[in-house]
Amino acid sequence: MNWLTNKVLPKIRQLTTTKDTPDNLWVKCSSCGQMLYHADLMADMNVCSHCDHHMRIGPKDRFKMLFDDDSYDVIELPEVQVDPLKFRDSRKYTDRLRDARNKTSDKDAMIVAHGKLGGNKAVIGVQNFNFMGGSLGMAVGEAIVAASKLAILQKAPLILFTSAGGARMQEGILSLMQMPRTTVAVQRLKEARLPFIVVLTDPTTGGVTASYAMLGDIQIAEPGALICFAGPRVIEETIREKLPEGFQRSEFLLEKGMLDMVIHRKEMKSTLASIIDLIANQKQSMLPAEDVVDESPEVIEEAVTEEVEGSELPK
Repeated sequence: MNWLTNKVLPKIRQLTTTKDTPDNLWVKCSSCGQMLYHADLMADMNVCSHCDHHMRIGPKDRFKMLFDDDSYDVIELPEVQVDPLKFRDSRKYTDRLRDARNKTSDKDAMIVAHGKLGGNKAVIGVQNFNFMGGSLGMAVGEAIVAASKLAILQKAPLILFTSAGGARMQEGILSLMQMPRTTVAVQRLKEARLPFIVVLTDPTTGGVTASYAMLGDIQIAEPGALICFAGPRVIEETIREKLPEGFQRSEFLLEKGMLDMVIHRKEMKSTLASIIDLIANQKQSMLPAEDVVDESPEVIEEAVTEEVEGSELPK
């Protein structure tokens, strides 16, 4: 019996067992339920080929789709105090942060990079919903402030891709303070006469919608994105009425005048490149020679970590 179990059976299993199928070979669309081959989905920019549902994507995929030749530099963002309120609900805030960082390999919910988009300089910030729901905390606030400073330094447009469930409750009032801070950072861009373009993706809600997400010179959204302050379920329970079909989705907001355009993900780069050409390229070509920008890493790091004289942001 030992000879059969120890010698024969293992060899039979070795001959008849096939290699395991990778877990991520197929992806189920959260909208229509269709199973999508992973390689085909990536080629379609994470857009369902059956129902055109735009799936959520992270900063790295977004940068790859936008920057010319997939060439860009991610900036080092200022450090913030971890768990300033020593917050704990069912779990410690520090444990939630550690899990989110292990899951995404990012320090926090927003990443900022700069490079060329359609041949023009651009600074792009992307909020990652996979990092604690993309929630607005001190780190995201610092990221937007740093992105604003870098855009001013490079005389480049700032493009923000928003995706968040709102403010981060584990940081309390410190999280809510990022709403006025980011508003002041956007105002700096306007004073420097630089374009601020916001692309709202699914979902953009809460304090993010109530601050920088609605302050763009041009407001763009991806198809079907949920954009609101309070979600439709909360509103229905409050007013006890059935909401209209597609309420708070990007197409509904476009119809009501809250957005300038709804752009398919496959057309996003060409659309943004055209906008930058129209708004910024002519202005940059008119700059005198002495206004040439030093873009060395040392200058960039100094610019994003220091306050601009005469325009300090609230702490």
